Amino acid sequence: MTTDPQPDPHPHPEPHPEPHPHPLDPALAAAEAAGWAVVRLDLDGVRTKARLMDVCAEAFGLPEWFGRNWDALADCLRDPAWLPGGPGRLVVVTGWRGLGEALPGDWEVLREVLEEASAHWREVEGGPPLEVVVAAGRA
Repeated sequence: MTTDPQPDPHPHPEPHPEPHPHPLDPALAAAEAAGWAVVRLDLDGVRTKARLMDVCAEAFGLPEWFGRNWDALADCLRDPAWLPGGPGRLVVVTGWRGLGEALPGDWEVLREVLEEASAHWREVEGGPPLEVVVAAGRA
């Protein structure tokens, strides 16, 4: 005599898919597809203010005469000549934890400068927005 197997009353859920190795990639690709300029500010390994300013200058494409100080960075982020064009700008900050531990004051000032730049562009009528994402992991 054969019996039909009974369905498992406690079905096992499907295993969770592996997390995307770069979870921000789909959002960055969507922003770029929409014409937004994406600036990747990777702070991995940055442990000095001088290196931080160099990385900012490189990521934003700032001019050689950029003063490499907080006021100069804030000024450049408000000057459309030194920001990438497009309908919007997305700044993605990654690899920041080491900087936050090594130089917590400078990390806080960088966050303030980026927040103020974002607020500035929200107030500029017709100006493209500048949005900032601080990634929990690597992007």
